[in-house]
Amino acid sequence: MPFPDYEPTVPVFVRGLARRHGARELIVQDDRRLGFAEAEARSARLARELLARGVAKGARVAILFPNGPEWVVAWLAATRIGAVAVPINTFYKSRELEWTLRHSDADTLLAAASFLSHDYLTRLEEAAPTLARASGPGIFLPELPFLRRIVVAGPCDRPWALGFEDLEASAGEAAGVGPAFLREVEASVRPADEMVMLYSSGSTADPKAAVHTHASVLQHSFNLCAHRDVKESDRVWSPMPFFWVGGFVFAFVGNLQAGATTLCEEVFDPGRTLAFLERERATIAVGWPHFGKALAEHPDATTRDLSALRAGNIPEILPEDVVPPDPARRGNALGMTETCGPHTWSEGVLPESEAGSFGRAVPGVEHKIVDPETGAALAPGELGEICVRGYNLMQRLYKTPREETFDADGFYHTGDAGFFDARGLLYFKGRLGDMIKSAGANITPSEIEAVLLSYAEVKAAFVVGVADPDRGQNVAAAIVADDGEPLSADELKQRVKGDLSAYKVPKHVWIFPDGTLPFTDSGKIDKRRLSALLEARIAEGDAG
Repeated sequence: MPFPDYEPTVPVFVRGLARRHGARELIVQDDRRLGFAEAEARSARLARELLARGVAKGARVAILFPNGPEWVVAWLAATRIGAVAVPINTFYKSRELEWTLRHSDADTLLAAASFLSHDYLTRLEEAAPTLARASGPGIFLPELPFLRRIVVAGPCDRPWALGFEDLEASAGEAAGVGPAFLREVEASVRPADEMVMLYSSGSTADPKAAVHTHASVLQHSFNLCAHRDVKESDRVWSPMPFFWVGGFVFAFVGNLQAGATTLCEEVFDPGRTLAFLERERATIAVGWPHFGKALAEHPDATTRDLSALRAGNIPEILPEDVVPPDPARRGNALGMTETCGPHTWSEGVLPESEAGSFGRAVPGVEHKIVDPETGAALAPGELGEICVRGYNLMQRLYKTPREETFDADGFYHTGDAGFFDARGLLYFKGRLGDMIKSAGANITPSEIEAVLLSYAEVKAAFVVGVADPDRGQNVAAAIVADDGEPLSADELKQRVKGDLSAYKVPKHVWIFPDGTLPFTDSGKIDKRRLSALLEARIAEGDAG
């Protein structure tokens, strides 16, 4: 396993980045730019003022900014003094915001005044009604009993808020917190110290907070970077938000490890994004599949010069010679918030014999496959629950007993279903909770979804189990047709019969208009709500 040539703590990391890369661009957000040396200097000034205001090692500092310079400066400032960063979902409404700030025991909130249509000042006062009557410098709110200060960037007329720009400028001078004092504080930050609490998307329950250390984030992003084709000269576009593990550890911190520039926008709009990619000469594109489809279908896709793009995981806009036409032969990975991102990995074009696999274990990561009911270890090729152990694993789930999180051997049971073959290749089959049990057979929705998506007329396909008194469950599919393409449920059933075993063919198929299915804030289909929606249709006599 490759190791970085520096002590894996944020203060050591950021100073090294500034020395090596200087004025080169660390991040570009639309027309705004932040260099490596400037990020180090700005975060040092803010860190000194946070210290002067009483933010101590171990304090939770919540960050409510979109991807961009302020997010970077806030994260660096908090973590280089040993505080624990708590990235907040920028789409959260008042209830979700209040729940997360209270659950995390946030001591300080660094936030934008607004973002797109989100007015965070009003939203915070809705989350904590007593805030409207509070005034600084310290606040005491019964709804958020540990929150002591809210620092706001942008226009703000609230007496309870401190100015983000003012704190940067003050730099702790009034309290005598100078550069030498900051260095002493940074020297006490160790690799094993907690660095970040990353909240899951919480599609079926309240989100869970995975606590990761400086070492786990920096070591794992370094390890992954060693397996990625990313260089110092690269300009990496990614629309994935920094408040989730994919955007934070894999895309952003991974780019930092290579000295590459991260390109992001305040909002994804296919036409504007294509112009942005052309102007900034993006070389790598990293994101979720629906971004590529939206870009490729925009009229400007054929007129914009994207010739600088050479790598990534968005095949629709990448050169044909670097993307195999068969999706099963494209490099893949499996990961989650609790494992600090990918725990298996493959890159480039897979040989035919490895098609459909999710790669091998990342160096330093261990796996086992167990029977989800008995916990007994299973042999290669046997389908069961994927369990993970290693340096990349979270320290804990915040406020969850350790014995409820890890087994006696220190493995985390992921809830994912799959198997390793004799060569050590992982084959992922979906979430255990998504498995459909129909007349004694175990059916993986992802296999059926892949077949449905292979049809040109299908834009999106989601497969779930619906209750049946005799069979336990039946297979049901919700389909979104590609624009302008005629499609019928009966025709789809007949086509699937030619591609899959009879017991996997959906008994129920419905065609839905685009934008009408239930999704979570993270852009994932909410399968629990979808199952309830489809079962209600069946109860009303619409059997699909």
